[in-house]
Amino acid sequence: MSWNASVGIPLAIAGAIVFALIYWFGRPRRPGQGRRMPSLRETGERVEPTFGDGAANSAAAAFDQGQSEQDVGMREALQSLSSAIAAKRNEDGGGAATKPAAGMRSDQPIERIVTLFVAAPAGADFHGPDLVVAAEKAGLDFGDLGIFHRLLSGKPEAGPVFSMANMVKPGSFDMIQIESLRTPGVSFFMTLPGPLSALDAWEAMLPTAQRLAELLDGRVLDEQRNALGRQRIAHLRDELRAWDRKQERNQIRLR
Repeated sequence: MSWNASVGIPLAIAGAIVFALIYWFGRPRRPGQGRRMPSLRETGERVEPTFGDGAANSAAAAFDQGQSEQDVGMREALQSLSSAIAAKRNEDGGGAATKPAAGMRSDQPIERIVTLFVAAPAGADFHGPDLVVAAEKAGLDFGDLGIFHRLLSGKPEAGPVFSMANMVKPGSFDMIQIESLRTPGVSFFMTLPGPLSALDAWEAMLPTAQRLAELLDGRVLDEQRNALGRQRIAHLRDELRAWDRKQERNQIRLR
């Protein structure tokens, strides 16, 4: 029998394709291979992709929980310190020789706490002695409640315009052990109403925080611990200006 190329070549190609298909579909499958994953519409819930083993995911969750607990402790410390400052101001009557801010009464409770943070560089801490020197250079005085304050020149009885506390609960600085202090950052905060208008107090607090950050190679963050940008600064100024106007209207109505 003679070789017929027109018939033999197509048969050889077809045979090769058949053997390739048998080999491909006959391989053992890996677990889960070939199964269709249920869609979001079918399950009603989103299945997030995971990478690595469960230990890595657990570590990330523990880190997030630690950050959340730190934030809660920090807020509690600032609230406690702010309440103590307001109580002392009310006890002192807001300072007999000082004209109170617009709409401010000596017995008025805290309406708002405005906060900024100065954080140490990533992976580093502020050292106690460096922090004390920088605070003094920035014009802050160590005093009541074991924290730093900016006071009105010649009128300390009016209470602090704003204060600086440790970012770590309880927020105070132990000067006896200041040499061993290590902290990830500090909190600047002012209580409203205060001895100055909200906008004037802010215009004093912001450059002080920026100066401290410059001296310690730190970063100024907003109340959510995000980088403080120009847009956020402008928004805060507008909010505090509106707060002052509201206080002025209230004062007019009380007359």
